Amino acid sequence: MGSKTMLREVVILLLVMLAFPAGAVFAQTELAGSWAAVNHEDLAGDGIPVDYTGMPLNEEARTKALSYSESTLAMVERQCQGWPAFYLAQGPFGLRIWNETDPIKGGVISWTIGAWEDRAPLTIWMDGRPHPSAYAEHTRAGFTTGTWDGTTLVAYTTHIKAGFLRKTGPPNSDEATITWRFARHDDLLTVLAIIEDPIYLAEPWVFSKNFQLSSAPISPIGPPCVTTFEGGTGEVPHYLPEKNPFVGEMTEKYNVPREAVLGFPETLYPEYRKKFVK
Repeated sequence: MGSKTMLREVVILLLVMLAFPAGAVFAQTELAGSWAAVNHEDLAGDGIPVDYTGMPLNEEARTKALSYSESTLAMVERQCQGWPAFYLAQGPFGLRIWNETDPIKGGVISWTIGAWEDRAPLTIWMDGRPHPSAYAEHTRAGFTTGTWDGTTLVAYTTHIKAGFLRKTGPPNSDEATITWRFARHDDLLTVLAIIEDPIYLAEPWVFSKNFQLSSAPISPIGPPCVTTFEGGTGEVPHYLPEKNPFVGEMTEKYNVPREAVLGFPETLYPEYRKKFVK
């Protein structure tokens, strides 16, 4: 091979590398499709009214959570209020993921993760747009941007409305943020969520959920939420301090330590077990 030929091939290779920055295209993963929930991990604390296990709550969050009654969801004005964005990795439903592409350049502008009637669709903007001002509107879905880290989609969500971290009442503030990691392994999709909240969490809360690629199509939008009168006296259901009747239920049923049930941060770590070793 002549020196001119080699030089020409090196120049072509360099031009290709400049046109496609390292990791920008070749490392991306196809996420589009219907993903059925595996549901072998936590399901947002469903089942027992006072279950904050695995959550690093601070004292303010714990106090507010213990005042919460699940009967609140029966109120007409709250039946369709929806859950924050992180419910996509906590609820029992599957996901429908699709993307929007630039009609001229062909790049992905955004990924959208469809929703059920109790969660707004999550749009992950991939076009480099900045997050809005801190004073911009906060919504159930929040505002999310994403980038690729090798074959993993990393996303960051801000501007979430105040709501609940779990269906049993632990709250989130409108300052909460989420860092997502979407990693595909063959027909499995692992969604990792890291939630930070300076108001209600003593430290970041980390949890994950797995989904499996499904040949059965999942609707991108669930059925509409329709409110109905479920009775009541017009009062807001709640529990006064130290009056929550379910606070000891999980301890009595499963012998789970009270500190773990109530989400004390130290109970998240292996060292906590040493307290029970004689």
